[in-house]
Amino acid sequence: MYELYKDSNGNVPCYPGYYRRAEQKLKREQRKLSLMQKGSENRNKQRIKVAILHEKVANQRKDFLHKQSRQIATVYDCVCIENLAMQAMSQALHFGKSVFDNGWGMFTTFLQYKLEELGKKLIKVGKFFASSQICSCCGYKNTETKNLSIRAWDCPNCGTYHDRDVNAAINIRNEGMRLVFA
Repeated sequence: MYELYKDSNGNVPCYPGYYRRAEQKLKREQRKLSLMQKGSENRNKQRIKVAILHEKVANQRKDFLHKQSRQIATVYDCVCIENLAMQAMSQALHFGKSVFDNGWGMFTTFLQYKLEELGKKLIKVGKFFASSQICSCCGYKNTETKNLSIRAWDCPNCGTYHDRDVNAAINIRNEGMRLVFA
């Protein structure tokens, strides 16, 4: 199971990773397709089989993201998220398949239109806001750069233990509220 996001309450919806689950089957069917003679009827049938598998994965992903975004839109009046460049993240951090499998861009699109339908707000906080570097309790900004493998840290100022993602979610929520009421 993969994480789609962590919210400021520490909730984590477990994203099933539909592409990763279907990867072996896709690999096998695509290998069969590559061995077939171009223009043959069997190749056409196999091509359709592969396309149906890809479509199934896409439909599963869309269904999950629609349900998650609807759940959030009905519960909250204002949602604050970080404006992330997923294309750059997938290339720079070598998370390609995992980043594209979770469909973050599709999720934010669904969330935005569902919130607008209900007359609610979606606030996007800039990607350069140091959300995981700021202590959400005392406001201390940790200047040393942390490797992404470090998932938790202690604030040297107040001694509070922080889960990196939950702390970032709290800071994004606070910054979003500051932007709304500024």
